[in-house]
Amino acid sequence: MNDKLRSKDKEYLFKAVLQLKTVEECYNFFDDLCTIQELESISQRLHVAKLLTDGLVYSDIVAKTGASTATISRVNRSIKGGNDGYSVVFERLAKLSDED
Repeated sequence: MNDKLRSKDKEYLFKAVLQLKTVEECYNFFDDLCTIQELESISQRLHVAKLLTDGLVYSDIVAKTGASTATISRVNRSIKGGNDGYSVVFERLAKLSDED
């Protein structure tokens, strides 16, 4: 992980997120924390990452999400050369789906 990203404020934020136990708690917290546009951007990036991981091409992702090719490209760079954060989340979400 890039040490330039680290700060006490971000550490506190991440610890706060880890305290949330339900989707409803997440909705409440993120509604208080973020603007609608910020939350839309974050959730769109996660959706784009999932579609890229599933093998969709840029044009299909644009059609499904409305994301710009610049956003798709940025997410793709993170998937290919990032910290494997997306893969960790997708693996854990898949396990949850298997349990349902």
